Amino acid sequence: MITYATFDDLLELDELAEEVITHMKESKIPQWELNYPRYEHFEQDVIKKALIIYKEDEKIIGCMAILPENDPPYHTISSWQKDYSIVIHRVLVDPSVQKKGIAKQLLNFAKQYGKLHGFESIKIDTHLENYKMRRFLQKNDFIEGDYIEVMDRIAYECILEDEHE
Repeated sequence: MITYATFDDLLELDELAEEVITHMKESKIPQWELNYPRYEHFEQDVIKKALIIYKEDEKIIGCMAILPENDPPYHTISSWQKDYSIVIHRVLVDPSVQKKGIAKQLLNFAKQYGKLHGFESIKIDTHLENYKMRRFLQKNDFIEGDYIEVMDRIAYECILEDEHE
């Protein structure tokens, strides 16, 4: 089930984040350190009503934040195709259920959200060495953009097409 996170979910999300970060480090993916993303980042997302969670059997096994684009580093590159966009941050999936379609369902939720609210695209960034996320984004209609030097990340964008066109 996909729903919006509440303050009651924060401790479980923090535990999930620690598990995912540890798994990434073991996989030699330098996406995040143990201090990010954590409780305080998820708390800010909940305050903004931007944190989406995926629950199965009452357990949170995935999450992502959907926010309006306002990241200053995103304005340092010119490869973006659209201006009116949402940005996905903090995509986490429990390592024990990865490759089972959880991230795809979260992404589909974001695409539906974007279309419903009239956004032109979804933007996201990831570490150059995060081969899992890069492959996932490429498989799901995201176009690789420029390198965002100030963040040490690569940009991706998915154009949200009007289904009636």
